[in-house]
Amino acid sequence: MAGYLLILSTDIQAQSFEMLSPTPPMGWNSWNKFGCNVNENLIKEIADAMVASGMRDAGYKYVVIDDCWQTDRDSAGNIIADPERFPSGMKALADYIHAKGLKFGLYSCAGSRTCQGRPGSRGYQFQDARQYAAWGVDYLKYDWCYDEGQNAKAAYKTMSDALKNCGRPIVFSICEWGDNKPWEWGKEIGHLWRTTADIRDCFDCMHNWGGLGVLQILDKQVGLEQYAGPHHWNDPDMLEVGNGGQTINEYRTHFSLWCMLAALLMAGNDLRNMSDSIRTILTNKEVIAVDQDTLGFQGFKFIDYGDFEIWVKALSGGDAAFCFLNRSKEIFDLNFDWQKFGIYHYSIAKNGFNLWKKEYQVKDLWNHKIIGNTKNNLRVKIEGHGVLMVRLSSIEK
Repeated sequence: MAGYLLILSTDIQAQSFEMLSPTPPMGWNSWNKFGCNVNENLIKEIADAMVASGMRDAGYKYVVIDDCWQTDRDSAGNIIADPERFPSGMKALADYIHAKGLKFGLYSCAGSRTCQGRPGSRGYQFQDARQYAAWGVDYLKYDWCYDEGQNAKAAYKTMSDALKNCGRPIVFSICEWGDNKPWEWGKEIGHLWRTTADIRDCFDCMHNWGGLGVLQILDKQVGLEQYAGPHHWNDPDMLEVGNGGQTINEYRTHFSLWCMLAALLMAGNDLRNMSDSIRTILTNKEVIAVDQDTLGFQGFKFIDYGDFEIWVKALSGGDAAFCFLNRSKEIFDLNFDWQKFGIYHYSIAKNGFNLWKKEYQVKDLWNHKIIGNTKNNLRVKIEGHGVLMVRLSSIEK
C-alpha cells in the first residue's frame, strides 16, 4: 500500500508539472539590463514597479533573477546566495515578491558552472531543486554553459525529474540555445525551450560571438510552429523592449512579432524608469491577448516577399491575427486584397477561420480601432522596420 501511495504521489506531481504553463510565461528577467549587477533591493524595486506600472495587471507575473546571485556551496553541498547582495536570503525575497501577487524565479545551469563562472547544478540537481522549493521558487531558467560534453536531453531530463519531485510546482525554462533541437524532445522535459543564441538589443544584426537581432531570431522560428502549444513553447529569448538600442517603432515590431510567435514575454528593461511609450508597448492588452490566446497556436509566415512578410496566428473563437512586417527601412505602401489571397492552413481551418466563407472586421491592435473589413482591400502605409498588427473577427450576419 505504501508503495502504491508513493507511485500515486509521483504521478500527481508529474501531472501537475505538465500543466504549469497553459499560455506562454510573462514576467521580467534581470539579465538583459543588469547582467551581474543584481541585489535584493533592485529586485524588490522591480517587483514594486511591476505592480505600479500596470504590468502585473497586464499579465506579467514572474520576477526572475538571472546569473550571479549564487557564490558557492556549503560543506553539505547546498547552494549559497551571495550574502552581501542578498543579505535577507532568497526565502525572504520570494516572500516579498509573492506578497505582491507575483511569482519568483531563479537561474542555474546544467553545467558545472554558470555562464558567469558561478556554481552550476551538475551533480546537485535534486539537492538544488529541493532548495529552490524551500525558498519558494516558481520558475527556473536553466542554461547550458560548461556542459563538459553532456548529452543535452539527458542533462535537462535530470533537472526535470528533480523539479517534478521537489514538492513545489516550478516552471522549467530550457536555455540550451537550440543547438540540439530541443523542440524535438523538450515537450516531456520542460515548459519552454530556447531556439536560438542570445538576443541582442538591435533590430537587424548578428554578432560574431553569437548574439542575434530581432529579425535574425525571427527567421529561425520558421517551421517550428508545429512543436508549440499549451504547456510547451518555443522560446526565441527575452524581450529587449526599452533597453535603448532600438527605436520605439522597432520595439513595437519586436513586441508584436513575439506575440505572434506565442513566445514568452519576459521583459528585460528597467521597470523603475520606463517612458510612457515603452510602458504602452509592454502593457498593450490587445496585443498581449494574441500571445496569451488559449488556443496556443504559434504564428507562421504566410507570405514572404523579401522585405515584406505576412505572419498569421489562429486565435480562439475562430479569430485570427495578421502581422504585416516591413523589414526594410523605407515606407511600404500596403494594398492587400483579402479575397485574392484568402488563406488555408489546417490549424486555422480547423478553428473555423476561413476568409473564403466569412466576412471579418479588421481591428488595428496598436491604434485600437476598426480599420475595415475583408470585403475591401486593406490600404495603409507601414513605416520602415514597422508592422501593422490586426485582429480579424467574424462579422455576424
